[in-house]
Amino acid sequence: MIGHIGLVFFCFSGMACKKPYLPPVINTSNSFLVVEGVINTGNDSTFIHLSRTVPLSSTLKSIPETGSVVTIITDAGTTYPVMEKGNGDYSATAISAKTNSKYALKIITANGKAYQSDFISGKNSPPIDSVYYKVTGSGVNVYADTHDPANNSKYYRWEYIETYEYHSAFHSYDSLATMPKDTVLMRHFGSQIYQCWQSDTSTSIILNSSAKLTTDIINQNQVAFIPSTSEKIAGRYSILVKQYAMTPEAYNYYQILQKNTEKLGTIFDAQPSELPGNVHCLSDPNEVVIGYITAGAVAQGRIFVDNRDLPDWQSDNPYASCHLDTDVFVRAIVGTKATENEVKEYIYTGIHYPVADVINPISRLVIGYSASLPFCVECTVRGTNVRPKFWTDY
Repeated sequence: MIGHIGLVFFCFSGMACKKPYLPPVINTSNSFLVVEGVINTGNDSTFIHLSRTVPLSSTLKSIPETGSVVTIITDAGTTYPVMEKGNGDYSATAISAKTNSKYALKIITANGKAYQSDFISGKNSPPIDSVYYKVTGSGVNVYADTHDPANNSKYYRWEYIETYEYHSAFHSYDSLATMPKDTVLMRHFGSQIYQCWQSDTSTSIILNSSAKLTTDIINQNQVAFIPSTSEKIAGRYSILVKQYAMTPEAYNYYQILQKNTEKLGTIFDAQPSELPGNVHCLSDPNEVVIGYITAGAVAQGRIFVDNRDLPDWQSDNPYASCHLDTDVFVRAIVGTKATENEVKEYIYTGIHYPVADVINPISRLVIGYSASLPFCVECTVRGTNVRPKFWTDY
């Protein structure tokens, strides 16, 4: 036992004498173009995201690539514009896909450099058989199963968009008007800020393959996990699962990307590998470009999960520190003959949002308002109060 203690002391002593070493790669200023997306040959829109890599020492994950001209081109010479939406996002409406056509993505960045993907054939995904969930002791697992009777797909990738309903800490019945200035009015029903929705997209790479099986069937394929403490399942939750069929080359790219980005951190993990992308700089073939463009029709499936169908879990409450204050027009300052106007000081300045009238029980006049911080009252601080078109009630 003494020997172990001495060894531990020696290790800590040695560590205290070491100086941190920052390899040159940490501070390199390489800014590689990153191209993400799928050319959708079905009835849905195409979405492309362009960004630039940042040094490992940076606090940013990436820098959006804006101001680019993006076009889908076919081997027959047909072109489809992909319009910029902001923040590195570009989209195109459904294209007129033709059998046996090949597609490529061409990008001209704001600095005039041209990039293009290889021409690729569209690979349509078979339908999703079912999207379903199972309850575990620690949360909810979401699954998506599929099969291809023609045995042609074999390589699959999934993404998802999850949307959940939430409410602010307090239901506001009043609002601060801009005309006339410094006036609190009854809140119009159409401007409610109590019920909102928030959406998140998947960030992990979800892959599966039936290539080693005799039949092209994917069963009990987990695509998402929601912890029992998550606010997402405190009310009503929806998940839209998107399924892509891929070529073996595209699958290999995403496998390497998955290992390089999600399975590093210990000495037992796979070492980083070079990504065999299919997007190239036309003026400089040696320039590194990160991305693999695929094409095809996407299969989708959506389910809802209701809290009433789940165990009696206790979810995290982002409003745990919220409380109501009472802001009045005239408040005596303790120890003096002076007064202060809390409505003017807190509500008219936007420090507090009004919640409801405070009425003098004798005069029946409004003497102030119950109020709280904007985060606690206005749900749109975290999401949107516009009801999603696909949303249904319980």
